[in-house]
Amino acid sequence: MQRRSFLAGPLVAWMAATLPAAPLVAMAAPAKVNKTRWRVRASEGFDAIAFLGPLSGTKMYLDFYGEEDAAFAPRMDATAYADIGRLWNEATKDGFGLLGPNLQVLFSANGIEASLDTLITALKARQTAILPSYRASIYWSESDWAWFDRAAPRLETIFDAMRKAGFAAFRRERIGADLDRRIAEVSRALSTFDVISWQEKLTGRRFDPEIQIVLLQFSKPHGIKVQGQTFLQAADYDTATTVRIAAHEMLHPPVAMEGPAATAALAALGRDPLITKIVREHDPQWGYTTLEGMLNEDLVQALDQLISEALGVARNPADRWRKSDDGMHVIAAGLYGLLRQDRWIDTGGSIEDWLARAVKDGRLSPTAFHPVAARVLERPVDALWPVK
Repeated sequence: MQRRSFLAGPLVAWMAATLPAAPLVAMAAPAKVNKTRWRVRASEGFDAIAFLGPLSGTKMYLDFYGEEDAAFAPRMDATAYADIGRLWNEATKDGFGLLGPNLQVLFSANGIEASLDTLITALKARQTAILPSYRASIYWSESDWAWFDRAAPRLETIFDAMRKAGFAAFRRERIGADLDRRIAEVSRALSTFDVISWQEKLTGRRFDPEIQIVLLQFSKPHGIKVQGQTFLQAADYDTATTVRIAAHEMLHPPVAMEGPAATAALAALGRDPLITKIVREHDPQWGYTTLEGMLNEDLVQALDQLISEALGVARNPADRWRKSDDGMHVIAAGLYGLLRQDRWIDTGGSIEDWLARAVKDGRLSPTAFHPVAARVLERPVDALWPVK
């Protein structure tokens, strides 16, 4: 799947960052009418899928949930437990991607993630319970569905083994009484943040007013967008992080990636030696191994930076893009700088039309684009990447 999950490192960095002095990040007046409706809840099924991470033996997850894995693994059927690690590795090798986050997407419609029981029921009837909504979503991939369909019997065995081992009770033990309290706290804290109004203003698009936040016990280090306007995150992430996740993920894709504006932008950036070098040579663990994927992500990052600033939860843009993913998001810094020049936070409008004009006016050419990115990144124009 050509998608990306937020990781813990950048999130922790966001929490501590402060805004730079004006005029680089001048705050805009907030929207007058709060259009955003936040719905905060929990999910046993999503937590069960997330717990596949530590059960797979992957170090990234054991760093967070090693104790939980050690406590639960002996309760499971040994054959099913061993198959989790094999299936996780096969998913990565075969191109399906990270097993847990991508399964979250597949199971994220029609309430089928309510419990382990509903996950198993949906797996048995996957052609009618899972496929229609997945095929209609922005995440649809025929090859990913084919892989999932082949893996479904093994997943059913794994989930059944987790159920027999008492995962539901184990999860309740680990949560205690804290989750209901946390849901109420997060609901209150989010109520004043109007993400939707800013997204509509800065893109010229319309969004559903409801945003669902699903608080999980075992989801670190990920924050994950699934089908619809629903986001999964750890229950203890702070409010600013939650707002930033929502401000970012809902914007994908920021423009029609096969439309004329994106096509023109890709052509312009494709003539930039620095940008093509970044696409070609950056560490693939960060994703975005195509120029199209990078433009999609970086235009969203430029827009979410503006929204986060308007809502008072932003990190310093220079720190953000220098430190994130080995500093590869030069496109994001440049687009953000151009949007700042145009006072986009004040005017808003169709971001697709704006991108088309920027290409037509030559603002994405290296001689125009690199100096703008350099100012945002606070780096020499001839040393934008790699960051050493």
